[in-house]
Amino acid sequence: MQTILRIFSYLGKYPKLATAQLVCAILMTLMLLVFPMMTGRIKREVIDGGEIEKLWPYVAVVVVAFFLRDFFNCLRILINNIFEQKAIYDLRSSLYNKLQRLRLKWFDERRTGDIMTRVAEDVPQMERVLIDGIEQGLIALLQVLIVTIFLFTRSPILAISALAPLPLLIIGAWLYTRHAGKRYRIVRKATGEMNAMLHDNIAGIRQIKSYAAEDDEFACFNQSSAQVRDANLTVMKAWAIYSPTMSFFNSIGYTLVLAIGAWQIYHHGLDNAVLLEFFTIIWALYEPLGRLHQLNQMAQSSRAAAERVFTILDEEDEIHATDGADLPQPTRGHVKFQNLSFSYSAQPTLTNITLEAQPGQTIALVGTTGAGKSTIVNLLCRFYEYDSGSITIDNTELNTISKKSLRSTIGYVTQDAFLFNGPVRENLHLGKRDASDEEMWSALKAANADQFVSELPDALDTIVGERGVKLSGGERQRLSIARALLKNPPILLLDEATASVDSETERLIQEALEHLMKNRTAFVIAHRLSTIRDADMIHVLDRGQIIESGSHEELMNKNGKYAELSHQSFLK
Repeated sequence: MQTILRIFSYLGKYPKLATAQLVCAILMTLMLLVFPMMTGRIKREVIDGGEIEKLWPYVAVVVVAFFLRDFFNCLRILINNIFEQKAIYDLRSSLYNKLQRLRLKWFDERRTGDIMTRVAEDVPQMERVLIDGIEQGLIALLQVLIVTIFLFTRSPILAISALAPLPLLIIGAWLYTRHAGKRYRIVRKATGEMNAMLHDNIAGIRQIKSYAAEDDEFACFNQSSAQVRDANLTVMKAWAIYSPTMSFFNSIGYTLVLAIGAWQIYHHGLDNAVLLEFFTIIWALYEPLGRLHQLNQMAQSSRAAAERVFTILDEEDEIHATDGADLPQPTRGHVKFQNLSFSYSAQPTLTNITLEAQPGQTIALVGTTGAGKSTIVNLLCRFYEYDSGSITIDNTELNTISKKSLRSTIGYVTQDAFLFNGPVRENLHLGKRDASDEEMWSALKAANADQFVSELPDALDTIVGERGVKLSGGERQRLSIARALLKNPPILLLDEATASVDSETERLIQEALEHLMKNRTAFVIAHRLSTIRDADMIHVLDRGQIIESGSHEELMNKNGKYAELSHQSFLK
């Protein structure tokens, strides 16, 4: 119940719309009573009393009442749609904003497909209980209340007969609801896992095809899909028993009204017009009860979906994601690590790292895979929070700086240059939102990317495909460098920026990097000697510790780990 109430809390921001909808719902429901009232009068005054001249005025009242009922219903639906769409917009906005503010480690521990399911499918499930919850729930409750009052004013005994199945309906709803949440949670979990597998398979389709693993992956997907099917069938079996049972209990009410009404007419002289009034309005008592049963099912499904969405909304934000101090401007780029230690889990990743980069210097980080090079870069971006020690930029402690301010001063070029599935122009705008075409072409030229971009079918407006699949690796990398140039950051991070490209492409990228690194503090991770030999300082890492430091010549003369890596062609 707490989860359902939390869903409806998103409606609280719009009290005027809620009030207007309630007024329309009450007026619409009151109009329902006109027909049985006029039916009773026609029976007593026109049919039994012979006052035929009253027939058409009563008929006109009924027609006007039906028109007003539908008019108020039309207004209510329009208001309802505006009301709920505003609430759903707020919910989606809150969820997306939360995803932007979550720690990177949170994403490391979850599958992308499951996260997408929560946004793309679980939110619409919540939307259903918001829209239909008011659409069906509010109207149904009002209708039951007003019709019940009307019935008691006509005949308390018949009204009690009509309400006799109510305890059975309540018990049935309780029995259904008791385990419904568990059933729907299984459905949502199975759906999330299936979508996560689908996302992984689409992202890895080249690997699947290259290993001829289509049949195996097809079998795995079918197995996951079968779990969704079985979970949904369990839900439907329960509903198949619940819904007809509730309908049968409603039928008992009709039967009791008929039997007791006839008994009252025969033995106690009940006006038969009252029984006619009951049968013209009693549907308006049982029909909303049926809608409440459907709403119950919908609420259980929405509750399971909402639990998954609220799990995200209740996660802790990144530390200083939006608050904290701003870096002093202009940022000089003096970066210092002092006795820094960090671990992803129980296993230490970095231990007592101490290094310094003066403004404009290039610092190279060298070591075998897993030595901790990328972790240093990730900590400087505050993708993760270090355990002990300190990092300062221009003598300001890193963990006191707002992440927005920090990351606005850092340019990050990775080995796997990520491009969004849009035009070249939009990918460059990530570096500078208001960049003009002239600025973009200037950055492309400095990145040695202007020639190939100008040869694309629509130049800056060419769609690059998902993750830039329509471009080569070297072209993607140069666009990534152009994007960093547009950002014009005082601190630059290069993580394997020239890996896995041919020598000519490497030359073009290296020239672009020289333009990019000019007059900036740069941290360079690389395996190629050409990328780091001119660095001001090279630090060699092994198992999370700095074991050597110096220039290229100094380290070669030491004949230590760096020289060993060089001789093994690791840096060639």
